[in-house]
Order: sequence, then structure tokens, then C-alpha cells
Amino acid sequence: MKINSILLITGGTGSFGQAVLNRFVDTDEFSEIRIFSRDEKKQDDLRKKLNNSKVKFYIGDVRDQRSVDSAVKGVDYIFHAAALKQVPSCEFFPIEAVKTNVLGAENVMQSAVRFGVKKLVVLSTDKAVYPVNAMGLTKGLMEKVMVANARNSNSTILCGTRYGNVMASRGSVIPLFIEQMKAGKDLTITDPDMTRFMMTLEEAVDLVLYAFENGNAGDIFVQKSPATTIEILAKALLDLYKSESKIKMIGTRHGEKLFESLVNREEMVKAEDLGAYYRIPSDDRDLNYDQFFSEGKVDMSKVEEYHSHNTKQLNLEETKELLLRLPEIRADINSTV
Repeated sequence: MKINSILLITGGTGSFGQAVLNRFVDTDEFSEIRIFSRDEKKQDDLRKKLNNSKVKFYIGDVRDQRSVDSAVKGVDYIFHAAALKQVPSCEFFPIEAVKTNVLGAENVMQSAVRFGVKKLVVLSTDKAVYPVNAMGLTKGLMEKVMVANARNSNSTILCGTRYGNVMASRGSVIPLFIEQMKAGKDLTITDPDMTRFMMTLEEAVDLVLYAFENGNAGDIFVQKSPATTIEILAKALLDLYKSESKIKMIGTRHGEKLFESLVNREEMVKAEDLGAYYRIPSDDRDLNYDQFFSEGKVDMSKVEEYHSHNTKQLNLEETKELLLRLPEIRADINSTV
């Protein structure tokens, strides 16, 4: 990136957007940071909180091409975080998920190419891998749209990231458990053996910035993350908050999986191990369909996907240590214990 460049964050009033702002707002790496979202209340709250002329706010919706164009014109780099992320909401209103997560993302990509943006990083999720719910399906399709556009874009680099559960982010289970404990209610868990990747918000930002610095057209980057079971996570929070709440099993909800995958088996065959990250290069096959029938991967059956059951598993103490890395958890515990 260059001094005096302009960054746009779609969905910028969310957890990720605000974390990026905190990283850059007091540096000279960007002369202007644009926040694009549809929630005027969140924008107003953030504007008053920051009180910084470097940050510009744009009201709009990724579904509306004209409002996207208005925000993108003159921008050098884009982090595309705007999305419908709630699994139950997307299950009941799947076409709304398509409009935002697929068509909205396509609008942002098309604007980026049209106005000569240097690089666009789209944010995806582990639920896009072997998806069983509408949110994951639409995010997986968004990735395909990104790769397809990356093939045909000469001046704008389109790449992506894929990550698992961001701890304590909006819609995650940790705030729900904390709310239940404070209300004296049981902690409702679905399946005690259900595992989820654990990642801090700062690590999510680091991953996106790594893609920002190192991504080639069509690349998807994945951070190697530890995982824990939902039961261990609940017990860790009960211990940290010294709560007397009980754990209540409610059964697996609609659209949930026992474990999440970050890299599927087909991708692992070609994935590049970068130490802390995997780089999944773009599928560079063309429309010569003969290749799909005459060429195969002889070692495909020997490769295992990278998922939350076979990554490093955190025990109770390790999960508590990870939770205490979150400043909001530390502050909350100090104020309640």
C-alpha cells in the first residue's frame, strides 16, 4: 500500500470493520478510510466515537449498484465484509442471503474493476466449505464469483480469506453464553462434541492483511486455527465468570454441522502450506471440458480436509487462556467477579 491511498470497508460498522479501523485510523498508511453500510445509527455512533476526519461514512446497500459505485469511485483498496451472517436468518430467508452475499458481492467486484481499484479482498467463512446451510451456500458461491471475476480482471486483483468462528463477534455463541449466565439461565448447547475453530478478531484482521499484502488473483487464504468443543467452551466461561449456571443440551439446530471445515479435500491437494496459513490458488482450468473427464488427481483419496475435528484441540485450561486474550472478556470479568 502507498501513503495517501484510500481504503473502503463494506460492512464497516461491524466487528471486523471496527477492528480494521482501530488498526489504521491513527497511522499514515491510508489518507482516507471509507465506511460503507446501511445502518445509519451504527454509522452515527461510530462517527461520534472516532471523531476523526480521515474516516468518511457512506450510507448504502451492496445490493444497490449505484450506491456501491458512489462509495468505490476513487478508492485504491477494498475489504468486502458486508454480508448476512446469521445461519437461522439465512435459512428462513435464503433469497435475501443470495441478494446480499452473492449479488451484493458481485456489485462490489464489478465496481472495483470499473473504477480501477488495485486490490479487493473478500471475506468468507468456514461454512462455505461443504455447506449444509444457506449462509454457507451463498458464501461458497461468493467465492466462486470472486475466482471467476479474478480470471478476467487485469488491473484489479481479487482475492479472499476464509476463517472460522471469530470469538465474541456479533452473532457468535460466546456473547450468548455470557448473556445467559448473567441472567441466571442455563447455557444452551447443541451437541457437546460439536467443534468450532477459535480465532480472535485481531487474528481475523491479520489474516485479511496477509491476503492484502500477498494475495494473487483468485487466491483464498486460510489461517491454521485451534478448535474446541462447545461443551469445553461453555465450561471455560462458567469457570472464568464463577457462574453457577448449568449446561443444558438442546440438540443440533437447523443448518448446523458437527464440525466445520476450512479447506476441503479437493483444495488440500493444491493448497500451499505457508506455516501459519494455507494459500488456496485459483482453479486455472478453462472451458476445455475434456480435462474434467481425462485428467484426475490420483492422490485425492489419500488427502484429508482441514477441519475443526483434526486441527489442534484446546483443552479446558487452553480455552480459558484463549478467552482471556479478549480484552472485552477480561474487562467484563473484572467488573462482575
